[in-house]
Amino acid sequence: MPRGRSIGLGRQPAMYKERKIERHQLQDYLQVFNCHTGKLVGCLGNVSGDGLMLISSLPVLVGARFDLCLKLPNGNVGQPIDVSAKCLWCHEDETPGSYDSGFELCQVSTEYLEFVQLLRRYFCFYPSYEASA
Repeated sequence: MPRGRSIGLGRQPAMYKERKIERHQLQDYLQVFNCHTGKLVGCLGNVSGDGLMLISSLPVLVGARFDLCLKLPNGNVGQPIDVSAKCLWCHEDETPGSYDSGFELCQVSTEYLEFVQLLRRYFCFYPSYEASA
């Protein structure tokens, strides 16, 4: 995946009146935990090859480094992925009581890149166009 491109997880543009592809509802959130305490920190908002956006119920300290653990729902696919990341920004989300935080990974592992590719394949839905008569 090219650097800088991200995969949005859950936000859809409001400009479409008719859906060309089937909507796939996620059964679980992609949760992010503190590696040291095991406590839930928040959920993934989006990911890229060198960072991620976290959606949380509390603001995150900008400039701080965090050791995070990414877990797939129900542990269905693969092992949890540990990442060390620095918070670059944090602001209140559109949803009251939620905060969006942008993180840059301190080191990008092969496991993380495979995780991003897995999410990319899962969330890339291509519309099927019917030939006009």
